[in-house]
Amino acid sequence: MKISILALFVTIFAIVLLPALTPSSAAAMVSNDNSVQDELIKCLLDHSSASNPISSLIYAPQNTSYSTVLQSYIRNLRFNTTTTRKPLLIVTATHVSHIQSSIMCAKNLGVEMKVRSGGHDYEGLSYVSIVPFFVVDMFNFRSVEVNLVEETAWVDAGATLGVCPTVGAGGHITGGGYGNLMRKYGLTVDNLVDAKVIDVHGRVLDRATMGEDLFWVLQGGGGGSFCVILSYKIKLVHVPKNVTVFRVSRMLDQKFTNLVDQYQHVAPNLDHDAFIRLTLDVTKTGLRATFRCLFLGDTQTLVSLVNENFPLLGLRKSDCLEMSWLESVLFYYDYALGTPLDTLLDRQPSSLTSLKRKSDYLKDPIPRHGLEGLWKKMVQLQTPQLTFNPYGGRMAEIPANATPFPHRAGNMFKLQYATNWDGDENERSKYYIELTRKLHSYMTPFVSMNPREAFLNYRDLDLGINHQGPTSYVQGRKYGLKYFKDNFDRLVKIKTTVDPDNFFRNEQSIPTLPH
Repeated sequence: MKISILALFVTIFAIVLLPALTPSSAAAMVSNDNSVQDELIKCLLDHSSASNPISSLIYAPQNTSYSTVLQSYIRNLRFNTTTTRKPLLIVTATHVSHIQSSIMCAKNLGVEMKVRSGGHDYEGLSYVSIVPFFVVDMFNFRSVEVNLVEETAWVDAGATLGVCPTVGAGGHITGGGYGNLMRKYGLTVDNLVDAKVIDVHGRVLDRATMGEDLFWVLQGGGGGSFCVILSYKIKLVHVPKNVTVFRVSRMLDQKFTNLVDQYQHVAPNLDHDAFIRLTLDVTKTGLRATFRCLFLGDTQTLVSLVNENFPLLGLRKSDCLEMSWLESVLFYYDYALGTPLDTLLDRQPSSLTSLKRKSDYLKDPIPRHGLEGLWKKMVQLQTPQLTFNPYGGRMAEIPANATPFPHRAGNMFKLQYATNWDGDENERSKYYIELTRKLHSYMTPFVSMNPREAFLNYRDLDLGINHQGPTSYVQGRKYGLKYFKDNFDRLVKIKTTVDPDNFFRNEQSIPTLPH
């Protein structure tokens, strides 16, 4: 057996509108922003240490490199427009002291501080706001230290991952990051051993000094509402020297409904070593179902397993490929065979688009009439994709309150609705976002309810926005119950204890208890 850090990670995966401005109000806002910006820069420089100066790491809009630094980690072009509010500053921290100074200055000046570790947050909450703000960018915190004796690794928040290679570890892990091994080993947070964070007082804490409540938060509760995450210590998992993969597509025909219906009943109940994802999309020739599989074993065993349990797929030995774990990461992301492994070190996506994502949880198979209606709806809408990620296995064995991530036993699939489009014009974005919402709406009778559950890492502002006013708790509960179910109130209590003044906040952060 071989140990791989990437085996633990593999991921995947409403527009924030500015108020209309008159020329005079726009000028006033710019003037006020410039004043705050000047004060913020002065504060940061005044509290910079001689041994770790911060001056060269501060990027203001007047700096010629500002746009490059800002845009280099924007992964959703919806939030890279001329009307998107930009940060007052970007601090590209390289040392803990830079983060500590940023927290202190933000508190002193009452400025909102955003922390970006990757930029894949689907609603851009780490680099977009409707109020004046600045960004602490963690991309320089990217080291990975592996201890093969302990079978553990320390992973910095700005390190990137596997199947979606440009995702940052910071948000991925604390949001309940999943991968193709979740049916075998659970989520990344289920393998979390320790962490290092900076709290609202600027203290660097580990598991022993932060306490078990805050450590529990980091295991799927969205740590950005509580602290700045520096790094995680994770338990490594075992993978075979070679794994088996396949990618098989089938087009809509008379047997299509039978095929997908059988998949629904089989995928969550297969051997824990098998993970078969289904993606439905509409091509020029019609509706298509693509089945992607990772199996921790050899081809013959996989073919026998699938043909015995999922015969309608008609899997053949020639459909399968045996390769190393690292090669399977590239395969799952649809890289061409033979793509160099060091491609995984590339921090820039191969392409960028505007996008919208939504999520659901499926507790029972969609009935046949629901599937047939789904085919019609998808052909009508054309653009949105729908992906089924199977649960079962280890996911069904962990109690819902063991970590903040509650979506465990009882769920058959996590669903992702995905729409990508070129162009960032406001009307064009509204059109494609509405298509995604229509597909999500169609699925209402078939998915979880009371609450209709959602996945934190597929951040979705349609679920509610917190304006951080006197009704913050009520606003937070609206989306919080969907993301965290019965774990929401425990998160609120911990938040109230560790960050009572709600310094770490965003449009969907955990609120404090009302005073």
